[in-house]
Amino acid sequence: MDSLFADDSDANHQPHTPRAPLAERMRPTTLDHLAGQEHLVGRGAPLRAYVDRGDLPSMLLWGPPGTGKTTLANILAHSLNRRLDRLSAVESGIKELREVIQRAERRASMGKRPILFIDEIHRFNTSQQDALLHAVECGIVTLIGATTANPSFEINNALLSRCQVYQLSSLSVDALRVIIERALRDDPELAQRSVTIEDWDVLLGLSNGDARSALNILEAAIMLSPFDEQHLTITREHIASAVQRRVVAYDRTGDYHYDTISAFIKSMRGSDPDAALLYLALMVEAGEHPTFIARRLIIFASEDIGNADPQALQLAVSVYQAVERIGMPEGRIPLAQAVTYLASAPKSNASYVAIDQARGHVQQGGAISIPLHLRNAPTAFMKELGHGTAYQYPHDAPHHFVNENYFPESMPPTAFYRPSGEGVEKTIAEKLRSLWPDRYASDRE
Repeated sequence: MDSLFADDSDANHQPHTPRAPLAERMRPTTLDHLAGQEHLVGRGAPLRAYVDRGDLPSMLLWGPPGTGKTTLANILAHSLNRRLDRLSAVESGIKELREVIQRAERRASMGKRPILFIDEIHRFNTSQQDALLHAVECGIVTLIGATTANPSFEINNALLSRCQVYQLSSLSVDALRVIIERALRDDPELAQRSVTIEDWDVLLGLSNGDARSALNILEAAIMLSPFDEQHLTITREHIASAVQRRVVAYDRTGDYHYDTISAFIKSMRGSDPDAALLYLALMVEAGEHPTFIARRLIIFASEDIGNADPQALQLAVSVYQAVERIGMPEGRIPLAQAVTYLASAPKSNASYVAIDQARGHVQQGGAISIPLHLRNAPTAFMKELGHGTAYQYPHDAPHHFVNENYFPESMPPTAFYRPSGEGVEKTIAEKLRSLWPDRYASDRE
């Protein structure tokens, strides 16, 4: 009977030696021990459901480094009692791939369909990916491909259509802390010493959502401490020495954190890209989570720029997606692009002010009765009641506009939105003044 894992295919499943890196010693072996990725492995989530059902489709695991792609493949194979064959797309070619598939064909004929894990599968060229198609389609192997690149761009359509794609996210600071605390408690070597983390913010921040990086930094910091010291406190200085860089003083839950993000936003609002870049650099160097910064950029683009430059919001959303996919340190580049653009863009908070004024009006109370000509009329009875009667369809009118009252009958038309004279909003303001001259009469220059 074949063993669960090949004799030489996966050294990760040999008994751990004292020399194995901490990150390798602490690899989870069950879904319950996996920190993070709840959307994939939590109760009722897809990967857990596959394990509970006892079968697995071919899939691509897409996510940043250190988020658990390899670990998930190991766990899935172990949980299903399936042999795991491993290839690295960086080191393997067509020859190695065909050899693995041939062995899999022999086992499949005996009812022992293996799982084929291919790391960095996006590095396979088109011919190498095509070589997988028959084996995947016929069920000779169950493919688990790991990739840090967007499969839509890097995996050919034929193979992509045969696989489910599951996206892994950078680990949260809470998940990273669980992983580190488990290592301090459960690792036989670390458990022999009493290790205290003095500066969690620095350690977690420098890890950038990467479990492997977090454990490597911790291990390096401990190795730099006196070997015979049984009660060890890991300080900012230990971490700085381990990563060989100056660690910026930055408490992500304290006043300095909020002061920094405040200065960052106000510098962009004040149209000073250089000052904004300085605060961006401070946050990046301190290990602030890049998606936190990117979220603030999205809010800023709408709140402080708005329709003065509608492209600002599109850029901010695109940068958030880019940072989420590529992680750090490369993520600093699109972040800087967004910061310099937003800081230099024309400014307007008119949309922000307008929605708050409209909300204030609604919160003052009183029913807002929808005029009959604006009501929906899906049935003959509602049409008889006058719903939708006398509604004028703007696209049938010259210039696609009719002088109609869209406000509730009990409320006079009110200019909540007052476009600024900046950027695109200058054109919007001129348009609204021409369409609704009475409402915007006071805005005429």
